[in-house]
Amino acid sequence: MTDAELNKQESHADSHDVKLTPFTIFRYTYSVILLIFSIVLVVALMFTGNTKLAADVNPWVALIVCILAVVWLSMIEGQQASLVGLPPIDPLLYKETHPVTYLNAANAFLGDNLDRYLMGRQFMVLLVVFIINLCGAPTDANADVLNMPQWLKTIFLDVGLGMIIFTCQLGQLTTQVNASHCMLDFINNYFALFTLYVAMTIEFSGIMHCSYLIQNILSFASGKPIQSNEEPRTGLKFVFFWGRVLMSLAILGFSLAVIISALFDGKTMMAVKYPNVSNGASIFLFFFLCCIVGMLEGMQIAFFAVAKLPASERGTSYFGKKTCDLLFKGNGQNLPGFMIGRQLTVVASFFIVASIPSMNIQPGSGDN
Repeated sequence: MTDAELNKQESHADSHDVKLTPFTIFRYTYSVILLIFSIVLVVALMFTGNTKLAADVNPWVALIVCILAVVWLSMIEGQQASLVGLPPIDPLLYKETHPVTYLNAANAFLGDNLDRYLMGRQFMVLLVVFIINLCGAPTDANADVLNMPQWLKTIFLDVGLGMIIFTCQLGQLTTQVNASHCMLDFINNYFALFTLYVAMTIEFSGIMHCSYLIQNILSFASGKPIQSNEEPRTGLKFVFFWGRVLMSLAILGFSLAVIISALFDGKTMMAVKYPNVSNGASIFLFFFLCCIVGMLEGMQIAFFAVAKLPASERGTSYFGKKTCDLLFKGNGQNLPGFMIGRQLTVVASFFIVASIPSMNIQPGSGDN
């Protein structure tokens, strides 16, 4: 290797190093302190009986379930970064060095399985986050824990900053950032393969199939055909697919009817936590935050998909090129930076959305 090539390689490596300025060290330090405090706070809430699962069952059960849920969430989030970023890479290049990654890729990249995985995975994320919420979120924002002053309770318990930091840092951001740079290594294990199969099984159940109807409507409206790696559905496959779409629509319609009815009747936790917010504003917030989360989820998948593409293959759209230039400029830290800001926004929206439709009723009593 010539001196020029060696200098170029060293320069390229240096460009990916994070410069430890005083401001960067300060951010790292207070972020670690916030994480440690959030972990202590969540565990303290469990063992003082101030979370739903700890109060209804047992604090140790809440702690164990929470740990397992966070570990699985970390795999779900990191696996997405790997599987969405790997399609441009020839699987034969890593078949010998990363055999389990090759198994993941062989299953995920067969036909339209990647789309199926992404749909099932989204349901898994919501389910696991809600389980973590049951295990660690406070049932009372004024709970007496760690002798915290009222202003600190407002920030970490009422607003929910403690659970947001706990969930994001431990279950999502760390693995997303690492997996975006170590795609092959992250899913080179059977836990990832198991997670892939679970996600695809959830998609096969048809619970989320109404999303395909929306996809078809948007394809028709835009005049652009849906790109598929499989033959068009015919016969029983066609009937089975659209049957699950109708079932999914029925489930979605029933769920929306229950939520909207409860919001108008003031029978949700929104009326308890934020009594000054009107029913109409609650409904607006619910749909607005769902739209924000949907947009951010789509952006993440798109960014992972183009991360391994050369600049010449990232399309010709003006705003698309501008977005990519901003995302991948410099030392490449903007992609992990986006994931951090996106994840905090998504999880905060999840917890707010969870409080909007959560029922404040006693099942089996009155009209309930």
